Order: sequence, then C-alpha cells, then structure tokens
Amino acid sequence: MKKVNFKKTLLSLLLLLSFSIGFGQSLPLSGNAKISVITCGLGNETYSYFGHTALRVADPENNIDVVYNYGAFDFRTPNFVAKFTKGDLQYFVITHSFPEFIDEYNTEKRSVFEQELLISQDQKQKLFDKLNATLLSEDRYYTYKFIDKNCTSMVVDIINSVLNGNVIVKKEDTDITYRSILYPYFDGHFYEKLGTSIIFGTKVDQLGTRIFLPFELKNSLDKTTYQNHPIAAKSKTLLSFEKETPTSWWNNIYSYLIILAFVVLAKNRAVDKTYLLILSLMGIFFVSVGFYSFHQELSMNYNVLLFSPLLLILIFLSIAANKKWTYRFAVLHLLFLIIYSIFMINKAHFIIVLPMIITSGFVLVRVAIRNKKRIPIII
Repeated sequence: MKKVNFKKTLLSLLLLLSFSIGFGQSLPLSGNAKISVITCGLGNETYSYFGHTALRVADPENNIDVVYNYGAFDFRTPNFVAKFTKGDLQYFVITHSFPEFIDEYNTEKRSVFEQELLISQDQKQKLFDKLNATLLSEDRYYTYKFIDKNCTSMVVDIINSVLNGNVIVKKEDTDITYRSILYPYFDGHFYEKLGTSIIFGTKVDQLGTRIFLPFELKNSLDKTTYQNHPIAAKSKTLLSFEKETPTSWWNNIYSYLIILAFVVLAKNRAVDKTYLLILSLMGIFFVSVGFYSFHQELSMNYNVLLFSPLLLILIFLSIAANKKWTYRFAVLHLLFLIIYSIFMINKAHFIIVLPMIITSGFVLVRVAIRNKKRIPIII
C-alpha cells in the first residue's frame, strides 16, 4: 500500500496522456517492451508492514518506463478512519515514472525486486491496454479488502485475466492460516501484533490459500510455469537494504508483562475494576466493529470470550454491592475463560494473549472470592 503524493499527480496525468492516442487507444508497444512485477520490501510505517506490489512497463523505443500502482489511498478522504474501519474506503490505481518510484524506495531504504513476465507480445499489449483502460475509467477505484482485494491481489487478477485462466496461484504456505502467515511481519511492532491478534476473527484462521501479500506473489512467480515455460524471469534485485527492526521502550513485550503483573500483584479492587472495564470496552468495540464493518476479517471474533462486553455488567453489580450476581457473573466469565483457553490452544496468537488469560483468571477469582456468600459455621 502506498500514500498518494498529490504534488506528483500532474506527472501521472502527463504519462497517461502520452500513452493514449486517438479515442483512448493505447500506444502500440515495441518488440523490446518488457512488463515486470515489482515487489517492494517491508517498511516500519503501518501501511508498509507487508511490502508492496506494482507493475512496471518499460519500452525504450517508445520512451516509456512507468509503474502502475494499485495501492494508492488518500489520507485526505473525508471520514478516512471511519471509512477504513467500515471497509468501504476506496483505493485506486495511479502511475509513477519508474525513476520517481525507485527513488522513493531508495529514500525509504526499502528493497525492490523485479520479475519480468515471460508472456507473448500480444499478451503484453493486452495487459498494457487493460492497465491504461483502467486508468481512464471508474474501474481505477476499488474497495480495499485486507485479504481479498489489495495491491497484490489486484495485480494477480489483471495478469490472470490476460492469460485467460487462473495461472498465477499460491505455491507455498497453503497449509497454514492467514494469521500464522501475518505473524512474522510484526517483528518490532509488539502492540500492533497484539492488536491485530485480538481484533481479527475466524476468517484469518482459515488456511492461507490465496495470494494476498507481495512476497507471496514474488515466491509464487518463481515457481509458476505457463505454456511449459516459467511465467517470469529470475528475480532481479534493483535495491537492497536490510530491514531495520525498530526498538521502543514501551512498544515491546516487557511493558505488556509489567502492566499485567501490576494488575495481578496489586490485589486492589479499583485496579481490578479498571482492568475489567478496559476489557469490556474493548469487547464492545470488537462486537460493534464486527456488525458495522464490511471487513470479513473483523467478524465472528471469538476473542470476545476474553474481552467480554458482559464484564461491564459485572462491574455495575460490584459497584451496587450485589454480591450474589457479582459472584455469578465472575464464575460465568471464568467459564468463558476456560472455553476460550481450550479453543485457543492451536491458534497462532495463543502465546501472545496467554498473559491476559492468566491475569483475567486471577482477577475474576479474586472477584468471586470477595463476593462468595460465606457459610456460617455452627458450633
């Protein structure tokens, strides 16, 4: 994914106009034209955690060297956060000159790889025509979906449409879940990893059979054949940088464990209530987003067994000194916690939420003990 720099839109428009002649017909490519899949390395901004995919068309005889980018979005879109959360934020395709494109990644110190597509001249022309037709139509906009529709999947779809079949498919890691595939991409971003772990629902626990990440496409192209020959030439490295894993005094597992240890060791009613309040509010958010959002990844979120909205009722009952129902709700949530723990054992994010499971167990047991009706002993 990539933010849009609107100071450069004039160049994109000029490029578009230069490739269109007559009534929207694309310029005929020469026999030396090359079309390549560009894979860009990982960054440390949220939108760049997973890398980026684009298409490059280079034709020296026609003085063309342009990159088609399906991952553009505009932060200036009204209600940007609400639209992104709901799942109706419009992404779009734009063009960059290749020198401009590569210079930006050089500045960001992110690696760039190129794989030339080994397809016929007719197929190159057809792909070029489709790309330019998309730029000139409403099809340049699409509704972003984390797994099903993004900068990588759009590139796969348009290439496959030119090849008249499902030629480019995922070649590895099809036996592990999307959640497991995503995990390594969050190295150095602990709370982002924790946040995505608890906000995603059952969809990301499905087997990751679709190409949805840039390096999945890169690796699949290396192993794909078409008409008895490789679909792409051997990958070339255009820029090479080692990804720097960020360090933070707070965004790490240690601050997480310290906060939870404080809750466990404090043995304080106010601390317990505050902890349960935070969990309940997060649960209300998860449930609300699950119903509100079009993102299937956010629906059917079983993590609400840990982040139960009903904890809010438990807190109100405790404040009202209703010991009988406070005890019952504490026991109910302990049962939720047991069910959740059993369900989570084989999930990729079990270890990262385990400290919260343990902390919640301590807090709920304390609440239950405080409100359990004492049985009088008659001597």
